[in-house]
Amino acid sequence: MVPVPASAAETYGAYSRITQRSAGQYWAGGKAAGQWAWNPQSSTESQISWGDPASWPPSYHETFHVDGDWVMLDGWAGNGTYYDLRVTSELIGDGNCANLVPVPSNGGLQHYVKWGVSSRAYCLKAWGTLTERSSGKVVKFGHTQIWSPPAPCSNAYYGAQTCVKQWESWWDNNNGDGTTAPEITRKLERDQYVARGIGMAFVVQTYYPNDWRAELRYHWDW
Repeated sequence: MVPVPASAAETYGAYSRITQRSAGQYWAGGKAAGQWAWNPQSSTESQISWGDPASWPPSYHETFHVDGDWVMLDGWAGNGTYYDLRVTSELIGDGNCANLVPVPSNGGLQHYVKWGVSSRAYCLKAWGTLTERSSGKVVKFGHTQIWSPPAPCSNAYYGAQTCVKQWESWWDNNNGDGTTAPEITRKLERDQYVARGIGMAFVVQTYYPNDWRAELRYHWDW
């Protein structure tokens, strides 16, 4: 398949639908596996909830800020509290995660994705801390992403579309029992395809800790 180039004016918003009250439901194994919904808080801030459609709304949501050329990640809510994500170091490079150079800090928020859709793949690496507001507990993390330019994509429910692909690898030192380890270890590796005009989780292919795939079946505005 021949990649579909992005127009000069195309933005991440046109793919993710971050700026509108939008939602989608993805399926795996012939049943609903999860649901997402964007809830814009202002012209520059939006929250996305992820959870089980049978017990909606969920307690979990992530908070993003659109700031100039970037979408910034502030943190997320869950377990009855909020987790402030703050980076201590960030790098950007090419699609092979080579030629890496520092990214200037923006108040400690993570540079999550470029707002303007890039015609070339790029790599983002971030290291920092998650602070649990309710307890003050601090978890160290490392997050690597590769964002690929628009290209043809498809799933069983929508057929042929155009997507940007996010590959990500998340590492932290959270033991999952309220304690932390000396070293960070890999917790997640996956691809996510975000479809133009449709939204998040068009295809989710997890590689670690399990081989698992889900595909978007429905999307709507609310």
